[in-house]
Amino acid sequence: MKTIYSETKENRTIRSQVIVSRKEKYPMDITAMNYDQMVDDYQRIEQAILFLEANQQRQPGLKEVAESVGLSEYHFQRLFTRWVGISPKRFLQYLTKEHAKALLEGSGDLLEAVYETGLSSPGRLHDLFITCEAVTPGEFKHRGEGIEISYGVHPTPFGECLLALTPRGICNLIFVRGGDRFAALAELRRTWQRADLREVPRQTRPVAEQVVQALLGEHSLPLSLHLRGTNFQIKVWEALLRIPEGRVVAYEDIAVHIGMPGASRAVGSAIGVNPIPLLVPCHRVIRKTGEIGGYHYGSARKKTILGWEMAKTGN
Repeated sequence: MKTIYSETKENRTIRSQVIVSRKEKYPMDITAMNYDQMVDDYQRIEQAILFLEANQQRQPGLKEVAESVGLSEYHFQRLFTRWVGISPKRFLQYLTKEHAKALLEGSGDLLEAVYETGLSSPGRLHDLFITCEAVTPGEFKHRGEGIEISYGVHPTPFGECLLALTPRGICNLIFVRGGDRFAALAELRRTWQRADLREVPRQTRPVAEQVVQALLGEHSLPLSLHLRGTNFQIKVWEALLRIPEGRVVAYEDIAVHIGMPGASRAVGSAIGVNPIPLLVPCHRVIRKTGEIGGYHYGSARKKTILGWEMAKTGN
């Protein structure tokens, strides 16, 4: 399915009302709503999460949260349920510290168990069907010199992203924050300082659609990743690929899994510079206290991604 760029604002409003009126089930029906609608929905969900973060001690009710995003209680409830498949109250229960701590119990064995049962390997992510290839030491040293990178900005269920491709696969997924596409491009340039960057959205769009289809559990062609990092960073990112959807582990668990139990801070640093978030799921690593922790693209986005996955898997 292709994004309908010619759709007017009025038509999109009518389209949204039709979708809300239908009885839908999770995951989101991408045949019924276009990708731009996902971005619109996500922005309001994130705004609601930010409001709840700022007022968590007061525990505001549904009506107050709805008003904070400019909607009636009824329409906010329907929008939220359409986007995530469950009620706002149930969604927030997934994001409590107590729920996170319960998920962390036994997480130290989770990575090894997943690997041993054959669900994943260092080169394949079972829930997104990903193959992974790292740059050579020489390529890393030369910061992309001689590499041609195509990029484009596309919608996802978690906001717009700048998607960048080399001939060997996806090399970066950068969320656009506050509508600032120039900042996203600057981030790409810092990572690949000597590469030849070209904006070719017609080339990146099919891959972006594959990413969304894979996230929604739809049929998707295999996705290839082209990771650029130090040997240590690559080891950490490969460990992230073994964390099942809807589950979480602690930074210390990753450190133990890669054979460096005292390197949890270094693990956190490697996770913080993950160039392909969402696909290399750094959002599934939280603090051992049960706190969600920070995220390069904001804690609200991390919480919405985690809650969305937990709702999808029922964890």
